[in-house]
Amino acid sequence: MSYRICVVCMGNICRSPMAEVVLRKTLDEHGLGDRVTVDSAGTGGWHQGDPMDPRAAEMLAAHGYDGSRHRARQFLRDWYGRIDLVLAMDTRNLSALRRLAPKGADVRLFRSFDPTAPEGSEVPDPYYGEREGFAEVLEMVEAASRGLAGHLMITLR
Repeated sequence: MSYRICVVCMGNICRSPMAEVVLRKTLDEHGLGDRVTVDSAGTGGWHQGDPMDPRAAEMLAAHGYDGSRHRARQFLRDWYGRIDLVLAMDTRNLSALRRLAPKGADVRLFRSFDPTAPEGSEVPDPYYGEREGFAEVLEMVEAASRGLAGHLMITLR
């Protein structure tokens, strides 16, 4: 049985799919790929079935990641029964996810696993910005992914 993680942003076309791809590769590099399943979704469903934002996919590709297979989906309340850790990209989505969550669900901010990030740090939405915003998101996602991999190496022994 694998440990299951779902990374969640608003529409599941920028931040959360970038985090899914990076986290999956980071976990593979740490020898956890066969023990941890990573997925992503959005709190909203207006992009369901759409590929990743081209700017996000291009940023990933430029850094050796492949996000070409991603298709957006909406997070559903009944997923809590099969997900061990839900990671929100920002406090707005964190609040929405906690409203849906049953008692005892593990719902946190994604950047809470970045040891250099101040408490409560968010991954900003780059959708309405320029390329630099996607580069910033990638840096944040990589740092938090490394921290999460370290955490899981200890907790999943």
